[in-house]
Amino acid sequence: MRRPALALAAGAAGLAADALWGEPPGRFHPVAGFGTAMRRAEAALWRDSRLAGAGYLAVGAALALGAAGLARAGLARATRAAGWSAAVGEAVAAAGCCWLATASRELARAARSVAAALEAGDLEAARQRVVALVGRDTEAMDDKELARAAVESVAENTLDAVVAPVLWAVAAGPRGALAYRAVNTLDAMVGHRSPRYRRFGWASARADDALNWLPARLVPLLVAAARPSRAAATLSAVAQGAGRHPSPNAGYPEAAFAGALGLRLGGLNRYGGRPELRPAMGWGAAPGPADVERAVALSLSVARVLGAGLALGAAALGLAARRGPRGPGG
Repeated sequence: MRRPALALAAGAAGLAADALWGEPPGRFHPVAGFGTAMRRAEAALWRDSRLAGAGYLAVGAALALGAAGLARAGLARATRAAGWSAAVGEAVAAAGCCWLATASRELARAARSVAAALEAGDLEAARQRVVALVGRDTEAMDDKELARAAVESVAENTLDAVVAPVLWAVAAGPRGALAYRAVNTLDAMVGHRSPRYRRFGWASARADDALNWLPARLVPLLVAAARPSRAAATLSAVAQGAGRHPSPNAGYPEAAFAGALGLRLGGLNRYGGRPELRPAMGWGAAPGPADVERAVALSLSVARVLGAGLALGAAALGLAARRGPRGPGG
């Protein structure tokens, strides 16, 4: 996007729209249609090879970029007809695509449903609901493991569903927002270490890692700003534990949340029957049911801090542009 003030305003507007309305209903959500299309593409393209997986990723990226281009072109025509500039039309398109790519409200809803089941002592319901948040095996989880899974998922999804899509919308407009959401969706679909996807999903997983690299490292700063009284603990937990996580990015939001909430995250997870021991991050007790709501509150605070920062930045740049450069005697 050519005008930085409009780019920042678009990101703030997309976040605000998600906070107000949440995601569109599933049957109307473009991501649902994208998922259906990519399941069909997988059936046609799957081979046990990285090259086939790269082709699958290319198809998904092309679909996302094509959708963004159509949205951009349509809104450009509408704004020209209304007498507005093309830059305003692109900003509106970026805000709309940012809204579609973010999911802070849906993340909060899903995590709170797990917390409600845990508070009611209904472990079976909690196990069924946490599946919407995590990819690990849930059948034998106890209440502590379920609470930890929910807190860790809220932390990681604050990156995937809030910070990263907004930053990509700001950096690259509607194409950035939808391309990020497409790659993140493909990683969720095929970026697993299962026998079927170890090679086929490699390209999607590595693309998701690349797109999340910088946003992941900004999450601790946003968490520290959202909980200033815990800023030192947040940054200490990140310095101590983030780099020990097997994911190049997930350790940063998880460690930041552990420090900010005064919890200890990490432990034994199971994926497809295969155990993985995740390093401990943060200090304090393991999460309980009440800590899920605390994690949700922190995630929503991070979204508000990010939105406020973008809005203030847009206002400052807009004011500076109105004043214009001063002459030698100004």
